[in-house]
Amino acid sequence: MRKVVLDVETKNTFNDVGVYDPVKLDISLLVVYDYAAKAYESFLEKDFPKLWKLLENTDQIIGFNSDHFDIPLLNKYYPGDLTKIKSIDLMQSVIKSFGRRLPLDAIAAGTLGTQKSGHGLQTITWWRQGEIEKIRKYCEDDVRITKEVYEYALVNKCLKYKIGVEAGTIPIDISGWEEKHEQSINYTLPF
Repeated sequence: MRKVVLDVETKNTFNDVGVYDPVKLDISLLVVYDYAAKAYESFLEKDFPKLWKLLENTDQIIGFNSDHFDIPLLNKYYPGDLTKIKSIDLMQSVIKSFGRRLPLDAIAAGTLGTQKSGHGLQTITWWRQGEIEKIRKYCEDDVRITKEVYEYALVNKCLKYKIGVEAGTIPIDISGWEEKHEQSINYTLPF
């Protein structure tokens, strides 16, 4: 099964667009980890045709808050419907089990003993300053953390969190994660 982990960074904020709707934002950069290639790859908007080919050959998209944020935003650019590809949204798994949202940083601290390298709002400033490499490094770090959290949950059927002195374990239902989802998607590949 071909899996990719992805994360999207934006050029603007909800305050900039005046509404809390991810589709109203614009993508600055996106990073994927492709399990088949065992490699990270980043995409600016001009690189999206190459990204579409990768995603159209993917059986599963893995992310953190990806069903609510990354996939709908990315779908705005795609000529088809990326929701047809099976997705595992780790944030949704946490909400389903724990009953509330937790930030990736809290999951990373509890599960991996690490922290994110920064905050997503920094990437907007970097975009405006033309510092693409800083965005790429930050986004790749988020993808790496998401990948490691996913792999931990897959093996241990739980995730841990830590926020200040509060810490705990969250059982995660991984049933169906490794099942291949049949799909037929081909909007950009030649016939």
